[in-house]
Amino acid sequence: MRLWKWLGLAGLAGVAATGAVVARQERQRRAYTPDQVRDRLRKRYEESG
Repeated sequence: MRLWKWLGLAGLAGVAATGAVVARQERQRRAYTPDQVRDRLRKRYEESG
């Protein structure tokens, strides 16, 4: 029974850590100005073709 308790706690910690990483990435993504997004998209387009 103790094994299941530890596995459950480890799973909960994993979910919390994943949520923190996703939230941080979302904040970084939203920090771009529209001009920065446009410049990045144009650069990626030029590199692709």
